[in-house]
Amino acid sequence: MKVTTIGIVCGILAAMFIGNVRAQEHQHPPQDRAIHEKFYSWMMPDNRQISCCHNEDCSPAESKYENGQWLARKVGDDGGFTPIPPRKIEHDRDSPDGRSHICGRRYGFNGNEFSVFCFIPGSGS
Repeated sequence: MKVTTIGIVCGILAAMFIGNVRAQEHQHPPQDRAIHEKFYSWMMPDNRQISCCHNEDCSPAESKYENGQWLARKVGDDGGFTPIPPRKIEHDRDSPDGRSHICGRRYGFNGNEFSVFCFIPGSGS
């Protein structure tokens, strides 16, 4: 009887854990899902053997060009604009929707340091 109860409790806990993991998976906004599926399969401009994007790394970006330097941040990101390294700028593709796009991730203790994997300026930038 105790073994059965332990098994049931373990099964419930496992189901709760799996559900929680799935709930934490990154979901793109509905308006960006088609772009994610078609466009975010691009490879790094400075190493065409490595993908720019994982499920949560790429998104449309706010961008600006100041003093000869591109600066960008993911749309909705509260952090500051990040300087884009020239080697990470895509020159062989056009933006599919005219917006700027960035692939990267925040690292560091407070998540303040943004590492850029790829960037493509939009035609309206």
